[in-house]
Amino acid sequence: KDLINAKTEIKDGCVVFNIEDLPDLCTLCYKSQSVSRILFLFDYFKFNNNILKLANEKIGKIDFSGWLDKNISFAVRCIKIGNDDISTAEIEEKFGEFIINHIKKNKNYTQKVNLEEPDIAFLIYINNGSCYIGVDFSGFDLSKRGYKIFMHPASLKGTIAYALVRIAGFEKSDILLDPFAGSGIISIEAALFASNFPINYYTKEKFAFLKFKPFNKIDFNKFFSRIDKKISRDKLDITGYDNSMKFVQYAKKNAKIAGIDKQITFSRVDVEWLDIKFKKNSVDKIVTDVPALSKYSDRGAVEKAHKDLFYQADYILKKEGIVVILVHDLSQIKKFYEEYHFKIVEQRKVYSGKQELSVVKL
Repeated sequence: KDLINAKTEIKDGCVVFNIEDLPDLCTLCYKSQSVSRILFLFDYFKFNNNILKLANEKIGKIDFSGWLDKNISFAVRCIKIGNDDISTAEIEEKFGEFIINHIKKNKNYTQKVNLEEPDIAFLIYINNGSCYIGVDFSGFDLSKRGYKIFMHPASLKGTIAYALVRIAGFEKSDILLDPFAGSGIISIEAALFASNFPINYYTKEKFAFLKFKPFNKIDFNKFFSRIDKKISRDKLDITGYDNSMKFVQYAKKNAKIAGIDKQITFSRVDVEWLDIKFKKNSVDKIVTDVPALSKYSDRGAVEKAHKDLFYQADYILKKEGIVVILVHDLSQIKKFYEEYHFKIVEQRKVYSGKQELSVVKL
C-alpha cells in the first residue's frame, strides 16, 4: 500500500494484491524492506493430499506465452512451510515436468531448462494447505541485507527490525532511539525508510526481472533513476547507543555500507545515562531489542538494564511517546514497565528462525 498504492489481502504467510502495471513489482523488489520474495501470481489453490493432481490441472490453464518462448530457459524453485510428506525437490521436478508437458502440448516444442542460471524462475510457495504458483521477480531472497557485515551475536533480521520501526508508527520527523543498538540494524532500517533509500540500491544488477520477456523495451537505468531521485540526504533524528565500543564501531561500519551513515548518530552510551543525552519529554519513539537473560552470566546486570530502560524512558519520552521492544520472555520485564506506568497497546509473536519472540508496543 505504501509503495504502489495496492489494495491487499492478508493470507497465511503472504499478502496478495492487484497491480496496475508489471513494473510495480519491480518497484517493490527494489524498495520493499518487509518481504522475502515478490511473485507475479499465476494462480493459487488449497489442497489436502492431492497437490500434484491439482497443480497439473492449474498449470494446464496458465498462458505462459508472455513469459516463455523457444529461446528462454526456465527453472522451478520451491519454498515450503509444513507438508513434510513431499519434498521441495519433488515439487520442483514435478511442477517443471507439468510446465514442459503443457508447453509441448500447446506450442509443439520442448521448453529449455537451466537449473543453475535460468532466464526465468517460477516459484512455488507452499504454506501448509495453500499453494501459490508465480514468477519470482527478484531471483534472490529480498529479506537478506547486504550491509550486514559486522555482526552482533544477537543481530536481528532486517525485515524484523524494519517491522519494529513501522509498528512504532515511526515518521521521518520523529526522534527515534535504540538504546541497545548492537550492530545497528534497527537504526539503519529506520534511516533507509525515512530517507526513501531503496534497500537494494547497490544490488540493481542482480534482479531477475531485468531479463524478463515483458520488459524487453524498458530502459531500467531510467526506471531506477526516477526512484533514486526521491532519496533524501537530510540528517535524521535517529540515534543508536550501545555500551560496547566494539559494537558501536560495527554499527557505524554497517551504516556506511548501507549508504546512510551520515543520517544516523551512533555512540557508546549506557542505558542508565539516557537522561543526560536527551531532554525530558523529547523522544518520540524508542525501538529496541532488549537484552535477554540467556545472553548474560550476570542476572543482576540484565535486570538492571531492563529497569534502567523504563526508568529512563519514563523521563525522556514525550507524553504520547511509544516504546516498541523485541523480547524473548515478556515476564522478565513486566514488573519494570508496570512500575513506570507503561501499558501494552499491542502485542504479537514473531519468529527469528525457529525461536519465538514477542513484539510489544507500550
